[in-house]
Amino acid sequence: TQIDGDRLMICIAQRPDSGYEATPQRQMLQRHAFSREFTLSRLTRDEVKQWLEAAFHRQQVGREFLAFLYRHTEGDPFFIAQLLRTLVENGAIWHNGSRWEWSPVSELRLPAAQGLDVAYELVPTRRGRVDFAPAALRVRSLLGLAELQVRTGAAESRQVYPNFAALARYAWLAGDRRLAEIGIKTYTARGHGTDFKQLGEYVPGMPTRHIDWNASFRHRRPVVREFQDDRDQSVVFLLDCGRRMRADEGAAAVGDTGGSHFDQALNAAMLLAYVALKDGDAVGALTFGHDPAQQRHFAPAKGMAALNMLVARLHDLEPTAAHSDYLAAARELMLKVPRRSLVVVLTNFRDEDCAELQAALKLMRSRHLVLLASLKETVVERIAAQPLDDPQAVAEVAAAHWFTQARDAAFRRLAGRDQLLIDVEPQRLAAALVNRYHAVKRARLL
Repeated sequence: TQIDGDRLMICIAQRPDSGYEATPQRQMLQRHAFSREFTLSRLTRDEVKQWLEAAFHRQQVGREFLAFLYRHTEGDPFFIAQLLRTLVENGAIWHNGSRWEWSPVSELRLPAAQGLDVAYELVPTRRGRVDFAPAALRVRSLLGLAELQVRTGAAESRQVYPNFAALARYAWLAGDRRLAEIGIKTYTARGHGTDFKQLGEYVPGMPTRHIDWNASFRHRRPVVREFQDDRDQSVVFLLDCGRRMRADEGAAAVGDTGGSHFDQALNAAMLLAYVALKDGDAVGALTFGHDPAQQRHFAPAKGMAALNMLVARLHDLEPTAAHSDYLAAARELMLKVPRRSLVVVLTNFRDEDCAELQAALKLMRSRHLVLLASLKETVVERIAAQPLDDPQAVAEVAAAHWFTQARDAAFRRLAGRDQLLIDVEPQRLAAALVNRYHAVKRARLL
């Protein structure tokens, strides 16, 4: 056969405690000159770290995870592979779409014929449905010669919702009139808007046309009609779920409240929805940039209960790798939202999208007031600010400046006459949206 004329290398790997040393097969191989034996020592901590970083696509390995792995395997490559496989199968290690994450494994020793209650806390790092598998137990025999891994308890699932920290902080600071601490401007509402609010005492400088003469005669002092911003209007979010919204500049690490551009956009939308509902407006949403079967539509609704329904409708969305079709999304919005509304487009814009997005904005502006909100990629600013130490750095800085200038020029073309445009870093999006919403209400553009 063909294999008879080929030169082969056959590797046989055996554990030291497998009894291979005394087998006839080993003695037969040792008699041949082509047989070689190598004894592999246990890996050091640094070698284990290098191995893990290579396996996890050069992702940095934390000290806690490395200590846990080395404590249980003592650097044995076979045990390391087995333990990693077990952690992945049990859901203790998972990939969130952009990086590997792990949850610490709790250890305890339970003496025979005794019980123990264990409580622990988990901090979810991603939204949507989270499944909890039954607890894994490792039972050791009396003599310690064998271990049996069993599972106990029932599988459960929970829903993880967007981060409400910004919303809770807004509500708290609004009560103390301290919204400036989070970058939100406040204005005196007296005398603005067209909706009647209440009667108040006349203060010199107020428009005399707002004096209520009948009430003034009854109270025997000047009384004016006070107005508030127009209510009973609609705010509709057009939320991009395409590939650009998957951008994550290192904010998705455990314990970080940032997350991807999509997470930041969703959190900002929830805050603006809360503000609009508190002001008496209706709030709705429509998604695009994914498979049509995954599209979510929430018709504009009023009342604080609408916020819970909106969150339940959008909380498990994740950005996809699909291209975002702005024109198709605009057509869909025109069909599903017939009433004039403030449409907030949340996306990550590039200059090559200008022609398609310009046509979509023109279509939506024929009926609606459109606010385009795009997220900047802060990594571009960091690249542009790096020192010019070598030719590669010079090329990177030039490319970053060219990218920024092309993007700014495209934004100026998109702004149009309305000039309703937001282009900010992800962490500043929420405050910018609320400020622009208040400006629209004060100017009575709707």
